[in-house]
Amino acid sequence: MSISAEVLARLEGQAIELPSWAFGNSGTRFKVFTTPGTPRTIEEKISDAAKVNELTGLAPSVALHIPWDKVDDYAALGRFAGDLGMALGTVNSNTFQDDAYKFGSLTHTDPAVRRKAIDHHFACIDIMNETGSQDLKIWLADGTNYPGQGDIRGRQDRLADSLAAIYARLGADQRLVLEYKFFEPAFYHTDVPDWGTSYAQVTALGDKAMVCLDTGHHAPGTNIEFIIAQLLRLGKLGSVDFNSRFYADDDLIVGAADPFQLFRILYEVIRGGGYGPDSPVVFMLDQCHNVEEKVTGQIRSVLNVQEMTARALLVDNEALAEAQNAGDVLGANGIVMDAFYTDVRPDLAAWRTSRGLPADPMAALAASGYTKQIADARVGGTQSGWGA
Repeated sequence: MSISAEVLARLEGQAIELPSWAFGNSGTRFKVFTTPGTPRTIEEKISDAAKVNELTGLAPSVALHIPWDKVDDYAALGRFAGDLGMALGTVNSNTFQDDAYKFGSLTHTDPAVRRKAIDHHFACIDIMNETGSQDLKIWLADGTNYPGQGDIRGRQDRLADSLAAIYARLGADQRLVLEYKFFEPAFYHTDVPDWGTSYAQVTALGDKAMVCLDTGHHAPGTNIEFIIAQLLRLGKLGSVDFNSRFYADDDLIVGAADPFQLFRILYEVIRGGGYGPDSPVVFMLDQCHNVEEKVTGQIRSVLNVQEMTARALLVDNEALAEAQNAGDVLGANGIVMDAFYTDVRPDLAAWRTSRGLPADPMAALAASGYTKQIADARVGGTQSGWGA
């Protein structure tokens, strides 16, 4: 099976947002590893992201993380990105690295701490107004470690009040996207641990509030594509953060642990109307490159998403529906597996060549000398990273 012209046409315009923090140093909770050439500024992160987009044509925007990417002039930062063919995308808040948030941020019992966290999100919205960003993404580390440590219901009430205050500040074309994660760093209970909690909170807020699904934020064995289908049915899937995990929130290169899962997820995204020019769903990577080079890792990641998107688009939906309705169990499964096992890489290489892109972006990066160039140039200063 080869990719038809119709499928190739549907790949046009695919956009996968890159996370600025993925270009910085990261590691385990025990050690953060440094790499020569790691960006020291947000401008250098954007430059690396632009290289990924230059070689793949798939990544035209960069998500910001505040305060990690804080600058004095966001309009100037937007112009810098634009000159490199990039846009500034989702603004991610951070209420998990301040001592004040030890026992919670938007859910804290102290009104002053909640006010501090809300004001931080107001500042993020101000940044969005300057950059033209659509989405404010919120991930909370809030939760408890021991039974009785906190009032679970009270924390949900305070979260709802805090989110309502933030939501009321959004502009007409802006969205609040609430991420969830079933554990870590809170181990007894997390305040937004699952899609149901996120859905309940954003539904109470209104039409401009959506759920973010991170593919690494689930317990082992969770049927993530089922959650995708449900959120699309309900009109509440705002974004998908792509990464891969073997055990928990490993933040590995997407598709590395289970390519078939990535295929199944993308099939349900497409099936539910979450892919294409009219879709409200933002595709974004959310990864930490601990042992591999960052730019190389981002290229591999966006190519993996494109490849599995192409395979998912190959599923013969008419034949599949016919087999399903006829109760042909293995016939239906075979139609799905035929698409998954199709090697689309030669067709995608030809597709890239026809658009003036390198057939093999990974090889093109290696041949360009870019990795050595940034290692030689970025000497001195403080490398970016989230600092474990």
